[in-house]
Amino acid sequence: MKNALITGVTGQDGAYLAEFLLKKGYNVTGTTRKHSVNKLSKLAYLKILDRVNILECDLLSIEKIVDILNDNKITEIYNLSSQSSVGLSYKNPVATLQFNTISVLNLLEAIRIVNLEIKLYQASSSEMYGLFDKLPITESTPLNPISPYGVSKASAHWLVSCYRESYDMFVCSGILFNHESFLRANGFFIKKIIKGAIAMRYKNQQFLKVGNIDVKRDFGFAPDYVEAMYLMMQHNKPGDYIISSGVSISLREIIMYVFKKFNLGKDRLLIDEDLYRPSEIMNIYGSSAKANEIINWSYDKDFFNVLDVILAEELEIFFREQG
Repeated sequence: MKNALITGVTGQDGAYLAEFLLKKGYNVTGTTRKHSVNKLSKLAYLKILDRVNILECDLLSIEKIVDILNDNKITEIYNLSSQSSVGLSYKNPVATLQFNTISVLNLLEAIRIVNLEIKLYQASSSEMYGLFDKLPITESTPLNPISPYGVSKASAHWLVSCYRESYDMFVCSGILFNHESFLRANGFFIKKIIKGAIAMRYKNQQFLKVGNIDVKRDFGFAPDYVEAMYLMMQHNKPGDYIISSGVSISLREIIMYVFKKFNLGKDRLLIDEDLYRPSEIMNIYGSSAKANEIINWSYDKDFFNVLDVILAEELEIFFREQG
Protein backbone atom coordinates (compact mmCIF):
# COMPACT_ATOMS: atom_id res chain seq x y z
CA MET A 1 0.00 0.00 0.00
CA LYS A 2 1.35 3.42 -0.97
CA ASN A 3 0.93 6.25 1.52
CA ALA A 4 0.74 9.70 -0.03
CA LEU A 5 1.02 13.05 1.70
CA ILE A 6 -0.61 15.98 -0.12
CA THR A 7 0.20 19.39 1.27
CA GLY A 8 -2.44 21.93 0.35
CA VAL A 9 -4.98 19.11 0.00
CA THR A 10 -7.89 21.52 0.46
CA GLY A 11 -7.11 23.46 -2.72
CA GLN A 12 -8.21 22.76 -6.29
CA ASP A 13 -5.24 20.58 -7.24
CA GLY A 14 -5.05 18.93 -3.84
CA ALA A 15 -8.68 17.82 -3.94
CA TYR A 16 -8.51 16.43 -7.48
CA LEU A 17 -5.19 14.72 -6.77
CA ALA A 18 -6.58 13.14 -3.60
CA GLU A 19 -9.52 11.82 -5.60
CA PHE A 20 -7.17 10.45 -8.27
CA LEU A 21 -4.82 8.73 -5.79
CA LEU A 22 -7.69 7.19 -3.83
CA LYS A 23 -8.89 5.58 -7.06
CA LYS A 24 -5.37 4.18 -7.45
CA GLY A 25 -5.60 2.52 -4.03
CA TYR A 26 -3.46 4.95 -2.02
CA ASN A 27 -3.84 5.88 1.61
CA VAL A 28 -4.05 9.69 1.45
CA THR A 29 -3.02 12.07 4.21
CA GLY A 30 -3.50 15.76 3.57
CA THR A 31 -2.25 18.81 5.39
CA THR A 32 -3.80 22.22 5.73
CA ARG A 33 -2.44 25.28 7.49
CA LYS A 34 -5.62 25.78 9.49
CA HIS A 35 -8.46 23.32 9.98
CA SER A 36 -11.92 24.69 9.15
CA VAL A 37 -15.14 23.36 7.64
CA ASN A 38 -14.99 25.93 4.84
CA LYS A 39 -11.52 24.81 3.80
CA LEU A 40 -12.74 21.23 3.45
CA SER A 41 -15.55 22.11 1.03
CA LYS A 42 -13.71 20.95 -2.10
CA LEU A 43 -13.03 17.51 -0.65
CA ALA A 44 -16.66 17.32 0.47
CA TYR A 45 -17.83 18.33 -3.03
CA LEU A 46 -15.88 15.41 -4.52
CA LYS A 47 -17.36 13.13 -1.81
CA ILE A 48 -13.97 12.02 -0.52
CA LEU A 49 -13.68 14.00 2.74
CA ASP A 50 -14.21 10.93 4.92
CA ARG A 51 -11.49 9.04 3.05
CA VAL A 52 -8.67 11.58 3.53
CA ASN A 53 -6.73 11.88 6.78
CA ILE A 54 -6.61 15.65 7.37
CA LEU A 55 -3.87 17.09 9.58
CA GLU A 56 -2.98 20.64 10.53
CA CYS A 57 0.64 21.36 9.70
CA ASP A 58 2.77 24.48 9.54
CA LEU A 59 5.28 23.64 6.82
CA LEU A 60 7.63 26.19 8.35
CA SER A 61 8.11 23.66 11.18
CA ILE A 62 10.44 20.87 10.10
CA GLU A 63 9.76 19.00 13.35
CA LYS A 64 6.06 18.72 12.52
CA ILE A 65 6.84 17.46 8.99
CA VAL A 66 9.22 14.82 10.35
CA ASP A 67 6.55 13.59 12.77
CA ILE A 68 3.94 13.30 9.99
CA LEU A 69 6.32 11.37 7.71
CA ASN A 70 7.18 8.95 10.48
CA ASP A 71 3.70 8.52 11.96
CA ASN A 72 2.02 7.90 8.60
CA LYS A 73 4.83 5.93 6.89
CA ILE A 74 4.67 8.30 3.93
CA THR A 75 6.11 7.02 0.64
CA GLU A 76 5.21 9.90 -1.69
CA ILE A 77 4.84 13.63 -0.99
CA TYR A 78 2.96 15.95 -3.33
CA ASN A 79 3.74 19.52 -2.29
CA LEU A 80 0.90 21.70 -3.54
CA SER A 81 0.90 24.18 -0.68
CA SER A 82 2.03 27.72 -1.42
CA GLN A 83 1.07 31.36 -1.49
CA SER A 84 -0.16 31.02 -5.06
CA SER A 85 -1.39 34.48 -6.05
CA VAL A 86 0.89 36.55 -8.26
CA GLY A 87 -1.01 39.72 -7.41
CA LEU A 88 -0.86 39.09 -3.67
CA SER A 89 2.88 38.45 -3.90
CA TYR A 90 3.40 42.13 -4.75
CA LYS A 91 1.50 43.13 -1.60
CA ASN A 92 3.19 40.54 0.63
CA PRO A 93 6.56 39.74 -0.98
CA VAL A 94 8.35 38.79 2.24
CA ALA A 95 5.69 36.31 3.37
CA THR A 96 5.44 34.88 -0.16
CA LEU A 97 9.17 34.31 -0.49
CA GLN A 98 9.48 32.96 3.03
CA PHE A 99 6.69 30.39 2.82
CA ASN A 100 7.22 29.27 -0.78
CA THR A 101 10.90 28.56 -0.23
CA ILE A 102 11.31 27.56 3.42
CA SER A 103 8.40 25.11 3.25
CA VAL A 104 10.06 23.30 0.34
CA LEU A 105 13.45 23.31 2.03
CA ASN A 106 11.86 21.81 5.16
CA LEU A 107 10.21 19.04 3.15
CA LEU A 108 13.50 18.20 1.45
CA GLU A 109 15.37 18.19 4.75
CA ALA A 110 12.66 16.06 6.37
CA ILE A 111 13.05 13.45 3.63
CA ARG A 112 16.83 13.48 4.12
CA ILE A 113 16.36 12.97 7.86
CA VAL A 114 13.58 10.36 7.79
CA ASN A 115 14.08 8.26 4.65
CA LEU A 116 15.86 9.07 1.38
CA GLU A 117 13.51 6.66 -0.42
CA ILE A 118 10.52 9.00 0.04
CA LYS A 119 9.58 10.63 -3.27
CA LEU A 120 8.67 14.32 -3.61
CA TYR A 121 6.64 16.16 -6.22
CA GLN A 122 7.08 19.95 -6.15
CA ALA A 123 4.50 22.23 -7.76
CA SER A 124 6.57 24.65 -9.82
CA SER A 125 5.03 27.35 -11.99
CA SER A 126 5.18 28.90 -15.45
CA GLU A 127 5.62 32.24 -13.67
CA MET A 128 9.27 31.25 -13.15
CA TYR A 129 10.01 32.05 -16.79
CA GLY A 130 8.88 35.67 -16.79
CA LEU A 131 9.58 37.70 -19.92
CA PHE A 132 10.92 35.52 -22.70
CA ASP A 133 10.60 36.14 -26.43
CA LYS A 134 11.11 32.59 -27.69
CA LEU A 135 7.96 30.48 -27.38
CA PRO A 136 6.91 27.85 -26.55
CA ILE A 137 8.55 27.54 -23.15
CA THR A 138 10.43 24.26 -22.72
CA GLU A 139 12.30 22.69 -19.82
CA SER A 140 15.54 24.19 -21.17
CA THR A 141 14.21 27.77 -21.25
CA PRO A 142 16.19 29.88 -18.72
CA LEU A 143 14.27 31.04 -15.66
CA ASN A 144 13.66 34.79 -15.59
CA PRO A 145 10.96 35.54 -12.98
CA ILE A 146 9.54 39.08 -12.81
CA SER A 147 7.18 38.81 -9.83
CA PRO A 148 7.88 38.00 -6.17
CA TYR A 149 5.76 34.88 -6.65
CA GLY A 150 7.84 33.84 -9.67
CA VAL A 151 11.07 34.42 -7.74
CA SER A 152 9.80 32.30 -4.84
CA LYS A 153 8.83 29.44 -7.14
CA ALA A 154 12.15 29.62 -9.00
CA SER A 155 14.03 29.44 -5.69
CA ALA A 156 12.04 26.36 -4.63
CA HIS A 157 12.59 24.81 -8.06
CA TRP A 158 16.35 25.22 -7.73
CA LEU A 159 16.27 23.74 -4.21
CA VAL A 160 14.61 20.61 -5.57
CA SER A 161 17.26 20.31 -8.25
CA CYS A 162 19.99 20.87 -5.66
CA TYR A 163 18.77 18.07 -3.37
CA ARG A 164 18.23 15.70 -6.29
CA GLU A 165 21.83 16.10 -7.39
CA SER A 166 23.35 16.26 -3.90
CA TYR A 167 21.57 13.34 -2.24
CA ASP A 168 20.36 11.23 -5.19
CA MET A 169 16.77 11.79 -4.04
CA PHE A 170 13.68 11.07 -6.15
CA VAL A 171 12.40 14.64 -6.25
CA CYS A 172 10.77 16.19 -9.28
CA SER A 173 9.02 19.39 -10.31
CA GLY A 174 5.89 19.76 -12.37
CA ILE A 175 5.90 23.11 -14.15
CA LEU A 176 2.18 23.53 -14.59
CA PHE A 177 0.76 26.34 -16.70
CA ASN A 178 -2.65 27.79 -15.80
CA HIS A 179 -5.21 25.05 -15.15
CA GLU A 180 -8.80 25.67 -14.17
CA SER A 181 -11.92 23.91 -12.91
CA PHE A 182 -15.07 24.48 -10.89
CA LEU A 183 -12.94 23.99 -7.74
CA ARG A 184 -10.64 26.92 -8.55
CA ALA A 185 -10.67 29.57 -5.81
CA ASN A 186 -12.94 32.53 -6.52
CA GLY A 187 -10.10 35.05 -6.54
CA PHE A 188 -8.54 33.60 -9.70
CA PHE A 189 -9.34 35.11 -13.09
CA ILE A 190 -11.56 32.43 -14.67
CA LYS A 191 -13.79 32.06 -11.61
CA LYS A 192 -13.95 35.83 -11.19
CA ILE A 193 -15.22 36.23 -14.77
CA ILE A 194 -17.77 33.41 -14.55
CA LYS A 195 -19.13 34.43 -11.15
CA GLY A 196 -19.22 38.06 -12.26
CA ALA A 197 -21.19 37.17 -15.38
CA ILE A 198 -23.69 35.15 -13.34
CA ALA A 199 -24.11 38.04 -10.92
CA MET A 200 -24.74 40.47 -13.80
CA ARG A 201 -27.19 38.14 -15.52
CA TYR A 202 -29.21 36.95 -12.54
CA LYS A 203 -28.51 39.48 -9.76
CA ASN A 204 -28.02 43.24 -9.56
CA GLN A 205 -24.33 43.55 -10.44
CA GLN A 206 -23.96 46.15 -13.17
CA PHE A 207 -20.32 45.89 -14.20
CA LEU A 208 -17.31 43.61 -14.07
CA LYS A 209 -14.08 45.36 -13.13
CA VAL A 210 -10.84 43.88 -14.53
CA GLY A 211 -7.19 44.77 -15.06
CA ASN A 212 -5.07 44.14 -18.16
CA ILE A 213 -7.06 41.68 -20.30
CA ASP A 214 -4.84 41.83 -23.38
CA VAL A 215 -2.35 39.39 -21.88
CA LYS A 216 -2.40 35.82 -23.17
CA ARG A 217 -2.06 32.66 -21.11
CA ASP A 218 -1.88 28.90 -21.60
CA PHE A 219 -4.99 27.35 -19.96
CA GLY A 220 -5.85 23.71 -19.27
CA PHE A 221 -8.19 21.54 -17.20
CA ALA A 222 -7.06 20.80 -13.64
CA PRO A 223 -8.33 17.17 -13.32
CA ASP A 224 -6.21 16.21 -16.34
CA TYR A 225 -3.16 18.01 -15.02
CA VAL A 226 -3.07 16.19 -11.67
CA GLU A 227 -2.69 12.91 -13.56
CA ALA A 228 0.64 14.26 -14.84
CA MET A 229 1.81 14.71 -11.24
CA TYR A 230 1.15 11.04 -10.56
CA LEU A 231 2.86 9.90 -13.76
CA MET A 232 6.03 11.86 -12.91
CA MET A 233 6.26 10.07 -9.58
CA GLN A 234 5.85 6.61 -11.12
CA HIS A 235 8.64 7.00 -13.68
CA ASN A 236 11.92 5.21 -12.97
CA LYS A 237 13.88 8.48 -12.91
CA PRO A 238 13.00 11.84 -11.34
CA GLY A 239 12.80 14.85 -13.62
CA ASP A 240 11.16 18.19 -14.30
CA TYR A 241 8.28 18.45 -16.76
CA ILE A 242 6.26 21.22 -18.31
CA ILE A 243 2.53 20.49 -18.23
CA SER A 244 0.58 22.75 -20.58
CA SER A 245 -1.96 22.93 -23.38
CA GLY A 246 0.57 24.29 -25.89
CA VAL A 247 -1.51 27.32 -26.95
CA SER A 248 -2.29 30.72 -25.45
CA ILE A 249 -5.60 32.60 -25.31
CA SER A 250 -6.11 36.26 -24.45
CA LEU A 251 -8.09 37.09 -21.35
CA ARG A 252 -10.23 39.36 -23.50
CA GLU A 253 -11.28 36.39 -25.69
CA ILE A 254 -12.30 34.45 -22.60
CA ILE A 255 -14.36 37.33 -21.23
CA MET A 256 -16.15 37.87 -24.54
CA TYR A 257 -16.91 34.14 -24.79
CA VAL A 258 -18.44 34.07 -21.29
CA PHE A 259 -20.32 37.33 -21.84
CA LYS A 260 -21.84 35.96 -25.04
CA LYS A 261 -23.09 32.91 -23.14
CA PHE A 262 -25.01 35.24 -20.82
CA ASN A 263 -26.05 37.77 -23.48
CA LEU A 264 -23.98 40.50 -21.85
CA GLY A 265 -22.60 43.44 -23.83
CA LYS A 266 -18.97 44.51 -23.68
CA ASP A 267 -20.16 47.83 -22.22
CA ARG A 268 -20.61 45.93 -18.92
CA LEU A 269 -16.82 45.54 -18.71
CA LEU A 270 -14.75 48.16 -16.86
CA ILE A 271 -10.98 48.32 -17.26
CA ASP A 272 -9.36 49.52 -14.03
CA GLU A 273 -5.68 50.36 -14.35
CA ASP A 274 -5.36 50.16 -10.57
CA LEU A 275 -5.69 46.39 -11.05
CA TYR A 276 -2.70 46.24 -13.41
CA ARG A 277 0.39 44.48 -12.04
CA PRO A 278 3.70 46.39 -11.73
CA SER A 279 5.16 44.07 -14.38
CA GLU A 280 3.36 41.69 -16.69
CA ILE A 281 4.05 38.75 -18.98
CA MET A 282 2.10 39.59 -22.13
CA ASN A 283 2.13 36.16 -23.76
CA ILE A 284 3.29 32.74 -22.66
CA TYR A 285 2.60 29.13 -23.56
CA GLY A 286 4.49 25.90 -23.06
CA SER A 287 5.43 22.67 -24.79
CA SER A 288 4.68 19.36 -23.08
CA ALA A 289 6.67 17.33 -25.61
CA LYS A 290 8.97 15.94 -22.91
CA ALA A 291 6.02 14.82 -20.75
CA ASN A 292 4.40 13.23 -23.78
CA GLU A 293 7.55 11.32 -24.71
CA ILE A 294 8.80 10.22 -21.29
CA ILE A 295 5.79 9.85 -18.97
CA ASN A 296 3.17 9.36 -21.70
CA TRP A 297 1.04 12.37 -20.70
CA SER A 298 -0.83 14.24 -23.42
CA TYR A 299 -3.51 16.91 -23.56
CA ASP A 300 -5.85 17.90 -26.37
CA LYS A 301 -8.78 19.78 -24.81
CA ASP A 302 -9.98 23.08 -26.30
CA PHE A 303 -10.16 25.59 -23.45
CA PHE A 304 -13.50 26.96 -24.60
CA ASN A 305 -14.90 23.46 -24.09
CA VAL A 306 -13.36 23.48 -20.61
CA LEU A 307 -15.09 26.81 -19.98
CA ASP A 308 -18.41 25.21 -20.95
CA VAL A 309 -17.86 22.47 -18.36
CA ILE A 310 -17.02 24.99 -15.61
CA LEU A 311 -19.96 27.22 -16.58
CA ALA A 312 -22.41 24.32 -16.43
CA GLU A 313 -21.15 23.29 -13.00
CA GLU A 314 -21.29 26.87 -11.68
CA LEU A 315 -24.84 27.37 -12.94
CA GLU A 316 -26.02 24.06 -11.50
CA ILE A 317 -24.77 25.05 -8.05
CA PHE A 318 -26.08 28.62 -8.40
CA PHE A 319 -29.64 27.56 -9.24
CA ARG A 320 -29.59 24.88 -6.57
CA GLU A 321 -28.64 27.48 -3.96
CA GLN A 322 -31.35 29.84 -5.26
CA GLY A 323 -33.90 27.11 -4.64
